[in-house]
Amino acid sequence: MFSNSIINTALLLGPGSEGEDTNDILHHIVDHVVIPLPEVFGIDLSITLHTLWMWGVAGLLMIVLPMLFTKKQLVPKGMANAIEAVVVFLRKDIVENYLGEDARRFEPLIFTFFFFILCNNLVGLVPGGATPTSDLSVTGVLAMITFGTGLYAGMQKNGVWGFWKGLVPHGIPVFLIPLIAVLEVMSLFIKHFVLAMRLFANMTAGHIAILSLIGIVFIFKSYVVAPFPVVTAAVIGILETLVAFLQAYIFTLLSTVFIGAAIHQEH
Repeated sequence: MFSNSIINTALLLGPGSEGEDTNDILHHIVDHVVIPLPEVFGIDLSITLHTLWMWGVAGLLMIVLPMLFTKKQLVPKGMANAIEAVVVFLRKDIVENYLGEDARRFEPLIFTFFFFILCNNLVGLVPGGATPTSDLSVTGVLAMITFGTGLYAGMQKNGVWGFWKGLVPHGIPVFLIPLIAVLEVMSLFIKHFVLAMRLFANMTAGHIAILSLIGIVFIFKSYVVAPFPVVTAAVIGILETLVAFLQAYIFTLLSTVFIGAAIHQEH
């Protein structure tokens, strides 16, 4: 499937659209308001395109997933079997490996991360759709959930003082402890910031690449030039499907690693 960016760019850069402003092109990548609402206590409550698609994905998951498993079967069939295979893979490959005896406790969060992010990645490949995970506010909140969960679980397991003390490795010279402590606290914030940026950047890059390639056709206005960028954009569109799965997996994996590191500091 082509990214929705291809459709939007073709419509935008069609006949009679010479001299378009760059902001008009970015309008089809960057989130925008679709249902204006008034501000409440200085907070803009307007509903944006990404918000609508994110709500749609959340609603779809809450409806479809329970329906697939309403019948208790020893061996699920069809889509239920595929979902179960993914869940078993995530449980064995990620959750149990990095969380150990705490695996069952955090499975709902980890599985929710994967399916929610995956579906939000994929809806951007539907013509007319949008990719909520190409919005830094969305990926930032997801990373904050990981951060908050790690802090809470780590302090619950090791105690408040024990958790912060455990950030500093044992056996280092005393005079280095203040420096190492500052660096470790900074790294705690930085790695979650990078977690949000990685998902945001990867899900945005593909759309921008496709827009740029399709834009070449309208810049040169030549049938000779057209086949190369169109075919390349189609290939990137296909690769975006792989990227959608890969980025959901990577975010889920790193979130599990960070939570596991907060709980099991001795490792």
